[in-house]
Amino acid sequence: MTTASNALVDDLVCANHILYVEGVVDGFGHVSVRSDARDDRFLLAAGVAPATVTADDILEVDFDGEVQDAAGRRSYLERFIHSEIYKARPDVVAIVHSHSPAIIPFGITSARLRPVCHMSGFLGFSTPVWDIRDTVGENNDMLVRNAKLGKALAESLGATQFALMRGHGSVTVAQSLKLVVARAIWAEMNAKLQTEAMRIASMVGDNAVNYLTPGEASGSMTINETVVDRPWDFWKAKARVALQGLTRSV
Repeated sequence: MTTASNALVDDLVCANHILYVEGVVDGFGHVSVRSDARDDRFLLAAGVAPATVTADDILEVDFDGEVQDAAGRRSYLERFIHSEIYKARPDVVAIVHSHSPAIIPFGITSARLRPVCHMSGFLGFSTPVWDIRDTVGENNDMLVRNAKLGKALAESLGATQFALMRGHGSVTVAQSLKLVVARAIWAEMNAKLQTEAMRIASMVGDNAVNYLTPGEASGSMTINETVVDRPWDFWKAKARVALQGLTRSV
């Protein structure tokens, strides 16, 4: 049960479905949004696969990572990714954590993830890579399972919009739920394009990829933030058709 508006809950359900259909999440991964009813809470689904999330699954979580649910339901183990970023970044309204496959190689190699097309200028030119070993050493399960690890990730993210997590995935932030969904999708798209561009450059004996300039990245990021309703409406309609009839046993 949540005190947030029905409209926000519905949008969060749609965000889960969109991210699944667009290949950003699978049975794992999660998206959250700040509550529009309480400034000390955020909304996150219970621990279910994103494609099967319903309005009844949406829970309130406080900034200590404690689930506020009278029925005693539990959310994701890595909810501390969200709680600690919200505490550190008052400007952030929504967060996506995913294991999207094209992204992962950039967190485990020396290749830097950089914007190669006009939809991904938000990546900038200094995408941080967070390594859990720097906080807890080599004997760990790779999961952000407590506030200490969530805080370390938030510190690595800093003021950027996107951070890689070595051997794990990534975290994306934005000033709206629709925008964070778009950025998570565009980041995965950029990783695929960059990988292909690097492969082609290597084949022709020219290892240089013509990335966006800082001015182009900044300018395209600004304009894309004003038109996010268009792709959101498309992705929402696409997800509705793709997931029609999908049910979850309870």
